[in-house]
Amino acid sequence: MPYHHGDLRRALLDTALAAIVEQGPVAISLRELARRAGVSHAAPTHHFRDKTGLLTAIATEGWSLLADALDAVTDRDFAELGVAYVVFATTHPAHFAVMRAPGLVRADDHGLVAAQQRAGASLGTEPDGAPRDRTTALAGWSLVHGLSSLLLEGMVAPDPGSDVESLARAVTGRLGRPLPGRNPR
Repeated sequence: MPYHHGDLRRALLDTALAAIVEQGPVAISLRELARRAGVSHAAPTHHFRDKTGLLTAIATEGWSLLADALDAVTDRDFAELGVAYVVFATTHPAHFAVMRAPGLVRADDHGLVAAQQRAGASLGTEPDGAPRDRTTALAGWSLVHGLSSLLLEGMVAPDPGSDVESLARAVTGRLGRPLPGRNPR
């Protein structure tokens, strides 16, 4: 996608996201990014300084988009927050890939930390604003993160005639419920 005037930073991010979907975040290079965008090889360094800066910008954007998706769950239902997480991950696979590769970004970047904290606050807060039990929040996050990864890796897929949201809702609906055939203690 050759760049033609406008927002070069955004064009570089979009080009990087496409490259990440194709080859993963580790394989991306600023020189290849510039070539794909049709700009000089130095252009990306003016906006991101280096590859780590580029990936930090992508991770920050990803965490912000995830926080927005979680904030859109108006009733703050824990299972529905999980559905929003899975839908985000599967519709933003490049962001999600960078977000789960913390060694590739500047972990102390203020924008990144703020975006991570904002997303974490949604997952870690009960509908009444009280802190969610840490173990419960971790169990829920593990479940939806695992489901997201399995979907992105092609290990599971929604049933024919279904979609990711329905599958995620069926899986997160198990949160806090006894399994069929088991008596709660």
